Amino acid sequence: MGEFMTETKQGPAEPLDRPEGAPSPPVGQEAAALLERARASVEPELRRAVESLPGPTRRVVRYHFGWEHADGTPAAGHTGKAIRPALVLTAVTALGGPQPAAVTAAAAVELVHNFTLLHDDVMDRDATRRHRPTAWTVFGVADAILAGDALQALAQRMLAEDPHPASTAAAARLAACVVELCAGQQVDVALERRGPDEVTLDEVLAMAEAKTGALLGCACAVGGLYAGAGEGDIDALDVFGREAGLAFQLIDDVIGIWGDPGRTGKPAGADLMVRKKSLPVVAALASGTPAGAELAELYASPYEEGHLERTVLAVERAGGRDWAQSQAADRMARAMRGLSRAIPDPEAAGGLLALAEFVTRRSN
Repeated sequence: MGEFMTETKQGPAEPLDRPEGAPSPPVGQEAAALLERARASVEPELRRAVESLPGPTRRVVRYHFGWEHADGTPAAGHTGKAIRPALVLTAVTALGGPQPAAVTAAAAVELVHNFTLLHDDVMDRDATRRHRPTAWTVFGVADAILAGDALQALAQRMLAEDPHPASTAAAARLAACVVELCAGQQVDVALERRGPDEVTLDEVLAMAEAKTGALLGCACAVGGLYAGAGEGDIDALDVFGREAGLAFQLIDDVIGIWGDPGRTGKPAGADLMVRKKSLPVVAALASGTPAGAELAELYASPYEEGHLERTVLAVERAGGRDWAQSQAADRMARAMRGLSRAIPDPEAAGGLLALAEFVTRRSN
């Protein structure tokens, strides 16, 4: 359910324009520090929450998070990039709130994110995540689904028990976000049953916003709530996260086709093989070009061994890659406008901007 401006054949993407007066540290350095601090703050909270789960479920979750191997022995993995917790905590700081008070909320958002990952892997039949077998391939479909359910319940319990005055509003916002995530996933599954000429770009963009943008927007909004921000600023932060999240998904789809499997942990072109209607694919199908027609012909029948390179070339020649990158840039421009409404001070907004630039510069 997620990234943007990657490297193309012509070289690295142009950096996003920073607001006038904003600091300009080396690319990725500020974001890396924010992500590392978020991981260090949130992981102990996540581990405490996971320890409260029943044994069999706890084992699946520990494996999914990379804390254990399949046989239950300790592993050196971590919970992932921690983008969503970092957005929560950085938004709090940007609005002048105390970051430690929002750690529980940040952990709850990350639990919901991982609930979606466990379920998505089952529905998409993905066999690999974070460079190792997915939980359902190791423990079975039922255990993976139940582990995801447990993570969602844990997230709500953490907020229900949090004494912070914003916790009730945050719980309501997160619950509404989960409903939106499920609606987006339902549309995604439904679109896969339709023919290649029966899906529109507007439909897939709306679906991607629900699946990916909603949770990033929610993370930013929760940070605003815990900082005591007004409703207008909270809504503007939600717009920032949603639009950045859609850009995030656009580039993630690009990486799914053209990324390096050694860096992504997933086989290149896997979505094409299962005929998934990702954003670049739908743009190519709707292009009205000969390459788009060739892609439609390929997508009208099951994947045949040896056709992957031809399918990849058809998407690119029909403009799917260029469209996705252009659309991602447009969405990031909208995100920046939302951020400037919520936090007009460029220096205060610098951390959130750094995180947005991080996800929009992915190359794997």
